[in-house]
Amino acid sequence: MRAAMIGLGMVSRTYADAFANSGQVSLTRVYSRSAEGRAAFLAAHPTLGARAATSVAEIASDPDIDFVVLTTPPNARRDIVAALAEAGKPILMEKPVERTLEGATELVSLCEAAKVPLGIVLQHRARPIVADLRDRLAGLGPLVAAEVNVPWWRPQSYYDEPGRGTYARDGGGVLISQAIHTMDLMLSLTGPVADVTAMCATTGFHKMEAEDYVVAGMTFANGAVGQLFATTANFPGEGETITLHCQNGSARLAAGVLRIDRQDGTSETLGQAASSGAGADPMAFTSDWHRSVIEDFASALTDGRPPLVPGRTALGVHKLIAAIEQAGTTGQRVSLKEL
Repeated sequence: MRAAMIGLGMVSRTYADAFANSGQVSLTRVYSRSAEGRAAFLAAHPTLGARAATSVAEIASDPDIDFVVLTTPPNARRDIVAALAEAGKPILMEKPVERTLEGATELVSLCEAAKVPLGIVLQHRARPIVADLRDRLAGLGPLVAAEVNVPWWRPQSYYDEPGRGTYARDGGGVLISQAIHTMDLMLSLTGPVADVTAMCATTGFHKMEAEDYVVAGMTFANGAVGQLFATTANFPGEGETITLHCQNGSARLAAGVLRIDRQDGTSETLGQAASSGAGADPMAFTSDWHRSVIEDFASALTDGRPPLVPGRTALGVHKLIAAIEQAGTTGQRVSLKEL
């Protein structure tokens, strides 16, 4: 299949590597608002064989493009999604869907109304070790409690980028820009959250508009309880963890390593340590997970099935983020049913 990419910012390097290593999908056209940016990207990745487009409309009308990867900041997507949907172009979109739950819902509904496939790149679901965890969860029994930790670090220089960490461009801070990956993976393993309490704050490490430190308590729909800790103020940064305490044992996924401890005394450890951008370099992670998401999306189009993370599914983590932000602002327990 042939893909185009709109948006050539920092994450485009990861996508370029993913396409370069894919035997199923090629990147044929690229576009950003800056002609200099387009030229720089093509010069940095000559082996891709891609060409620059001069507008979104040019990509939307190109019959040789099977789908479009959209990596612009979330505040720049509404018109692009509308143009692609009107042209019938399937869209694979970098997280988050939009800055707010309302904005994300609008974009998902727009694609659904046009019957245009929409997939969201929440690549932690594509990690091979996650399949091992899913295989073992059923044997551990019902979920009782969950611990989710995203103790990352970003220097102030990261937030000095114009618009970064603002509500106008990004939609928030650590929740929507960093922890969203781990939160989405958690929901895919635990099922939905019913209500939350939270504290959201900005530490003295950063001068930024949105939050860089969040502590939340969660009650899940099945009655289990849980806690979430997410920050970009944990120097020098550590890998994220998801720990699920179940009736018959516990599973701990820590940056690529899975440990299972069963209450019958048996245990096992699988996987290997992997970086996911926890430290000062936000791009210090493999492109393999992105490649898997891209190839899954291409296969989904061929097979006529939903992609790994459809747009409607991604609204689950947006709703959880909105609830935590509201709870942190009001100091009140927030039910997700009310959102």
